[in-house]
Amino acid sequence: MRVKKIPMRMCIGCGEMKEKKSLVRVIKTPENEILLDATGKKSGRGAYLCKSMECFDKAQKGRKLEKSFSCRVDAAVYEELKNELQREISESADNMP
Repeated sequence: MRVKKIPMRMCIGCGEMKEKKSLVRVIKTPENEILLDATGKKSGRGAYLCKSMECFDKAQKGRKLEKSFSCRVDAAVYEELKNELQREISESADNMP
C-alpha cells in the first residue's frame, strides 16, 4: 500500500518546515489585498505562518511578508493580521480536547 505524502510548508517567521495543516496561510489577492486565509483555498500568492505570536512578531520585524509578496505592507495591515491570528489561535485552543 502506498503511503500518502504529507504537504510541508516553511513558516516565514521561524523558517521551520511544518505540516501545511498546522500553519496559517497569508495571501496577497490579485487586487493587492493582504488577508489571512483560514481555509487555505483562496486564490492568490501565499505565505505561511505558525499559529504563534512569536512567529508573527519575527515575520513583522524582519519584513518577511513584504519580501514574500514583493510589495509594501502597511502597519494597519499587520495590526489587522495580528488580530485575526489571535482569534485563530484562541479558536484552535478552544477546539482542543
